[in-house]
Amino acid sequence: MFVCVHHAKFTNGSLSDFAYAFSPLVEETAPGTVVLNADGCELLFGSTYRLANEITRLAARPEIAGGLNGKVNVALAANPDAAIHAARFFKGLTFINPGDELTGLGDLPVASLCFQLAGVEEKKDFEEILATLKLWGIRTFRDFANLPTAGVSERLGQAGVRLQKLASGKTDRHLKLIQPAPVFEDSIDLDYPLAALEPLSFILARLLHQLCAKLNAYALATNELRVRLKLENGAFHDRELNLPYAMRDHKVFLKLLLLDAEMNPPPQAIVAVALACTPVKPRVAQNGLFIPLAPEPEKLELMLARLAKLIGPGNLGSPEVLDTHRPDAFRLKRFALKRKSEHRRGAANPRVSHSPPHPFPIMAFRVFRPPLRAVVEDDKGFPKQISAWSSERSVHGKIVKTAGPWRATGDWWRADAWARDEWDVAIESRATRDGPQELYRIYRELRQGSWFVAGVYD
Repeated sequence: MFVCVHHAKFTNGSLSDFAYAFSPLVEETAPGTVVLNADGCELLFGSTYRLANEITRLAARPEIAGGLNGKVNVALAANPDAAIHAARFFKGLTFINPGDELTGLGDLPVASLCFQLAGVEEKKDFEEILATLKLWGIRTFRDFANLPTAGVSERLGQAGVRLQKLASGKTDRHLKLIQPAPVFEDSIDLDYPLAALEPLSFILARLLHQLCAKLNAYALATNELRVRLKLENGAFHDRELNLPYAMRDHKVFLKLLLLDAEMNPPPQAIVAVALACTPVKPRVAQNGLFIPLAPEPEKLELMLARLAKLIGPGNLGSPEVLDTHRPDAFRLKRFALKRKSEHRRGAANPRVSHSPPHPFPIMAFRVFRPPLRAVVEDDKGFPKQISAWSSERSVHGKIVKTAGPWRATGDWWRADAWARDEWDVAIESRATRDGPQELYRIYRELRQGSWFVAGVYD
């Protein structure tokens, strides 16, 4: 048996909370209408009829029902759709015996069936069917139910057959139960403080196994793990693990968290552990037939974590140029995978305009790393002769043309502040004075007064 509770002006979720007090199986059909499955509740209330009376009695008490004020309609029927129709259109308590659905609902207008239609397309089809039924002189549920099913299917299609079953009260379906939003987090309070890594690994393994099982149940993965360790002095030790690839392998997660705990150990003993993650859709990739196999993302991430433990997290990653004028300034950032849509956005977008070729030839600049230490002879601050050498190359000769200087400074507030004067110089060819000249970029460190050759123009 199914029990439907309807309140004409009630739109919030307290009606569902009220229904949960009588059955754990509740469907929130529409604002102000809920259906609950009464199977098995007879052991608690005696019978479904007593259950319906108990619902009506408690609904009259505003301190329990949350402001329903007793204005509820309650209906009992063998299927949920018949109970919904009875509760919405009959006041008070209505009981429909199994098999007598058409007797109780036969006088309802056919237009009332629109309430049971969920989709927009279904409602559009219903408007056409309703117009056809009016031409036929069909006004009530009973008139519609008495039509031959074969004729309804032939003229109105499957949508008409479904509406006829609703009018006859002969539908058979399961309740669309209210599913709470999944929470991907878990915690545990410890009986005794933990100060060693090995017992902590057992606690993390238990939490990770539960978390990954929930991710697997919802066909999800995660690329962000958050661990909060409550310390013995009441403080918290938070760690966050960001992954470039979404995964759900609890064994890999455990190894990564243990490596992170070894590099960043908590300062005191641990009394509670909380673990949470951000769920994302798993990345699905199919390798080509002639493409060599790449290492598994889980194993690659684990190898990178082990390398970071050996050489330090700041010495591992992908180089990124910093937004500064400091020469050769860069940092190592964590490896991240770019989506194909982002990587090929410029090629796939037909609106992207390509700049025309430059009318003048562009010179390339080859940087010397490390720069060549040089000895420069100057005249009133202008370089006139240069001599620089290293094991791979040497630069020396008379400077015939100069451009500059350009002063570049920065980071004066830091211990590694930099300041230098840069020149572009043309050095006379060593073979003959009339030969081609070589162009170099040289600079002078202002703090120490040393000269260096930064590179050559090609």
